[in-house]
Amino acid sequence: MHFFLLQETVQHGAAEAPSGLLSPNGGVMVWTLVIFIVLLLVLSKYAFKPITKAVEEREKALSDAIDAAQRDRDEANRLLQDQREQIAAARDEAQKIIADARAAAEQVRGTIIEHAHGETGELLDRARREIVAERDRAIADLRLEAIDLAIAGASRVIGKNLDDQSNRQLVEGFLASIPNSKIAPKAGVGV
Repeated sequence: MHFFLLQETVQHGAAEAPSGLLSPNGGVMVWTLVIFIVLLLVLSKYAFKPITKAVEEREKALSDAIDAAQRDRDEANRLLQDQREQIAAARDEAQKIIADARAAAEQVRGTIIEHAHGETGELLDRARREIVAERDRAIADLRLEAIDLAIAGASRVIGKNLDDQSNRQLVEGFLASIPNSKIAPKAGVGV
């Protein structure tokens, strides 16, 4: 209570003396200090702790978000590198497949050409054999015709029929003694 009386005295004495806005006033200073301390205690008990906790949580959330973003960025870079490696591997694989296909095509081409050459050789050999066989048949046909003509000519000359077997054998023996080169034509069929 002494405090309040003192304060009243100070206030009455201050009221008597004109004071400016910047002149010190003890009562106002004491009450301002008391209110400040009480407000500081109330704020520290009820406001500072939740505010500090919220700021710390926000700071932790931001730090976690930054860390997560950095991890995501590192993961994205790793995945991008993996994709680039896979694309390079796929490109190499495609080049290998193309090279293998070209080699296989060249091998098939070589086989086809070799087979075609073999077939061509076979066809040429068969054609030569057929030509020789045709020539031999033609020579045989010419001999038979020559025998028939010789017999017909001789029968006219002699006047009798030389159609019997012994005369035919005689003429065939004569024609067989003549070389094939004299009977075959000089230009034309040949191998």
